[in-house]
Amino acid sequence: MRRLGGIAIAVVVVLLLAAGGSWFFLKLTFEEPGPVTEEVVVVVPRGAGLAAIADDLAEAGVVSDPTVFRLGVRLFADARALQAGEYAFTYGMSMKDVAELLASGRTVVHRLTVPEGLTSVEIVALLDEAEALDGEIGEVPPDGTLLPETYHFHRGDSRADILARMRQSMTEALAEVWEQRAENLPLKSPEEALVLASIVEKETGVDGERALVAGVFVNRLDKGMPLQSDPTVVYGITLGKAPLGRSLTRQDLANPTPYNTYQISGLPPGPIANPGRAALEAAVNPAETEFLYFVAAGDGGHAFAKTLAEHNRNVAKWRKHLRSLKKKQTD
Repeated sequence: MRRLGGIAIAVVVVLLLAAGGSWFFLKLTFEEPGPVTEEVVVVVPRGAGLAAIADDLAEAGVVSDPTVFRLGVRLFADARALQAGEYAFTYGMSMKDVAELLASGRTVVHRLTVPEGLTSVEIVALLDEAEALDGEIGEVPPDGTLLPETYHFHRGDSRADILARMRQSMTEALAEVWEQRAENLPLKSPEEALVLASIVEKETGVDGERALVAGVFVNRLDKGMPLQSDPTVVYGITLGKAPLGRSLTRQDLANPTPYNTYQISGLPPGPIANPGRAALEAAVNPAETEFLYFVAAGDGGHAFAKTLAEHNRNVAKWRKHLRSLKKKQTD
């Protein structure tokens, strides 16, 4: 009997040692560097169980053995803490590191940069093209209500939510710059400032010119002169729904739409695009200048003039530049 008892004890000891060795081996494997050699992105679906997650990670090459990952998570982590989302796994991450990242919820951050001067139709198109976003946008917001800048989001976020953030950002930006406006502006409200800013935005993309262009338009408003802005004429034809796709004609300039600032006095009835913060700031703090005219200069910027005679000379230079370009294209 004593001999049998000793054998039983020996068997138990062997089993314990084997179990301990297996536990120790599993822990080492769970914590050793993994197979990832360059960044790997994996999307963990909502409602996915541990087994499915382990299989997806193994298939993507993030973990070397899905069984070891499952056992390791159950023994050394918390399977219930793993969260759905899009994760980026980097060089040498161990299974323990992978589990900790999935439990942290630190998902991949996406960026959507909205250029200044787009119409709302164009911005909605950008949102539609962002494949990481979900949902549809029912109604396109009015032009001038969305602030162009870079927006950060996570996979699965709603397009409608991003659009709402853009609207809130414009509301806040407009209120902020209006509070900092210069005195004696010919602008009665933040809404008029927004209209002017949209025109400035469409007239120039040169940072150093925005305040100067705004100064020209403010001077013309003060003197009761028509703004004579080509982008407003274009908007009167397209209403921001699509590019015009051609040059303006004399007939276009004579067409009395509500936005044709060759035919109406003062500002048009609404914004013609979504201006950025710099254009908003320029509209409410224009440069103090005597300029009343400007025209493209052929170098990406504009030539400014105080008198019509000087402006006509600048226009002649611009037309000569265009003829030169056309000649080069045909040679």
